[in-house]
This record gives sequence, C-alpha cells and structure tokens, in this order.
Amino acid sequence: MDMVALKKEIIEYSKTIGIDKIGFASADVFTELKERLRRQQELGYQSGFEEPDIEKRTNPSLLLPGAKSIIAIALAYPSKMKNAPRSTREERRGIFCRASWGKDYHHILRERLQKLEEFILEKVPNAQLKSMVDTGELADRAVAERAGIGWSGKNCSIITPEFGSYVYLGEMITNIPFPPDTPIEDRCGTCNKCIEVCPTGALVQGGQLNAQRCIAFLTQTKGFLADEFRDKIGNRLYGCDTCQTVCPENKGKDFHLHPEMEPDPEIVKPKLKPLLHISNREFKEKFGSISGSWRGKKPIQRNAILALAHYKDKTAVSDLLKLLNEDSRPVIRGTAAWALGKIGEKSVIPFLEEAKRAEKDEEVLKEIDKGLHLLLNQD
Repeated sequence: MDMVALKKEIIEYSKTIGIDKIGFASADVFTELKERLRRQQELGYQSGFEEPDIEKRTNPSLLLPGAKSIIAIALAYPSKMKNAPRSTREERRGIFCRASWGKDYHHILRERLQKLEEFILEKVPNAQLKSMVDTGELADRAVAERAGIGWSGKNCSIITPEFGSYVYLGEMITNIPFPPDTPIEDRCGTCNKCIEVCPTGALVQGGQLNAQRCIAFLTQTKGFLADEFRDKIGNRLYGCDTCQTVCPENKGKDFHLHPEMEPDPEIVKPKLKPLLHISNREFKEKFGSISGSWRGKKPIQRNAILALAHYKDKTAVSDLLKLLNEDSRPVIRGTAAWALGKIGEKSVIPFLEEAKRAEKDEEVLKEIDKGLHLLLNQD
C-alpha cells in the first residue's frame, strides 16, 4: 500500500469533517518526555489529574501493541466572545476560561476522531486504531509537537503558527506506518511574557509548570483554597487564560470555525450571586454541556464566593451569611466566612461570632476567625 497516497487522502478527508490541522508522528517512545515527567513527579509539580503511569504516558506500544504511527489533530476555538455581558456593581460576574466555552471539547474531538477512524478502516480494514482526547494516557502536547502541529511554548501550551495556542488536541495511535511530519521550530525566542505575568508563579521556567500553583488547576480543586491563592483567583470560576492572552503569538488570533464551540455569554460569564444557591439539577441543566462543569458545582461555588470577595461586593453579604448559617458543606461555609471578612462590612461581626458559637467543624472555625481578624484589623 502507498502510505504517502493514503496519508494525503486522510489529510484531504480531515478538512471535510472540521479538523483544522492534522499531523503524523512516529510511535517511538517519548524518551525526553519520560525524563521530564519523572522530574516533575519528584518535584511534586503534577496536578494529580494525569495518568500516573509514566510508562503509559510515554510508550504508545503499551497502549496499542504494534503501534507504528500517531495521527495528531487540532481544532481551533474562539478567543473572543460576541455580546459579552458587562459586570456591574449590582451584578458581578465570573468567567470560565476560553477552553471551556461552547460544547465540551472532549465530545467534539472524539466525534471527529471517530469519523477519521471510520474513513481509515474503509481504506485499511485490518488497521488497528486507538483514539484519545485529553483524558487518555498519552501526553497530547508531546504528540502534537512531534507531529508538527505546533511547538511547545514556554507557557506549556502547543502554539500553532495558524491559530496560536487556542487549539484543542487529540490523537490516534495506529499500526499503519505513515511517513512522519517534521516538528516545527520553536518561535518563543527570548520572550518571557507568560512567565513574568503568571499570577502565582506557576511557570517555574520556560516549559516547566508547577501545576500545584497553577490557577487553572486550583480552580478545579474541591477543598479550601490556600490563603496565598485566594486574592489571585480574581473572578475566575474555572481555568485561567493569562499565559495565553499575553502571548504575542496569540495577538489577533480569534477563530469561529465550529458553531458548537461558540460560547453562550450567560453560561461562560455568569452572574455570581445566583451561583451561590443553584441546585444540582439547575447546575447540570445550565452548565452540564461545558467542560468546566466536570468537577461539579462545589468548586465553581467556592470560586464564586472568592470572586465576590475579590470585588468586595457588599450586595452579596446576605447571600454569604445564608451560606455560612445554612450550607451543609464545610468548604462553602468556611469560604463564605472568610469572604465576609474580606468584603469588610463591620455589621457582620456579631453574625460571625454567633456562627462561631454554633460551628463544630475545626476548619470552618479557623475560617471564621480569619474573617473576624480581617474585620477587626481594618484600616
């Protein structure tokens, strides 16, 4: 079989099903990545959401015996929202990161990969194929880099010449020996903007991320957020785009190629106060279709509380007192107590003191004390 001709046919077909970029790589072991991942593990820089087995992350043959090639795909997503609602003093709003706009990208990419699989199996009926998106074992960025989709930027994102870093990635391992593409030369040069502006210093150096400090990771955690990060969250409800928005390679990059990726402004930039009392059912109905909902409503609600504290929103005081007194979840009660202190309305002191007398949870009691300390030591 003519592999060059088959590869050309696949590339042409990919354009007809909404794949914006496609590349081919060998299925050799990712030796350099393996060492980097080991180092990350030793330093405690991993998020814990990754596949823990480094061998599986770096050896495609463990995932598909007889693997010869990997096909990498990229789909461009929008970076600008049309008709974005404004945050007002009466109705403050939070924000979901761009990668969570529109329909959950996992579903979009899986559907494209499924079509690609069906096309390849028509041409090569005995082909073996294994596709994955984000939650698979392989490191998407390493595959995309090897396949010439883009280079790995200092912000740890794949940056494509065409779409910047605003792309979703997916890949397919196969036993078909395709001719590989050439990786793209790194264009970051001496630019360090992403490292300089990272709100928490999570970008240790170019290409090295301490995920434990990354706001994108922190917004997905379910427990109390460490004090040092609370003021850094701003109004982010899920994810962080700072290291992408400052990147010169992303200047002017805004693609609206896939209708299902278009954001609903009221979903991705929602009012904060209604989030505090949203039911599980309402949360699922409103946010269930976006990738930012995967951890459930608790992290989003905790982040909404932090955002209201960030804004020092006095109109939210009654909502926060209600959470402090009535919510069954310690993280929500405690974060509300801290936020009340941060907002600085001294009239809530007696309510915090009353809540302290009734509270049994040690961590919540600490947060109430923090709230009281903030109020009693105001300038």
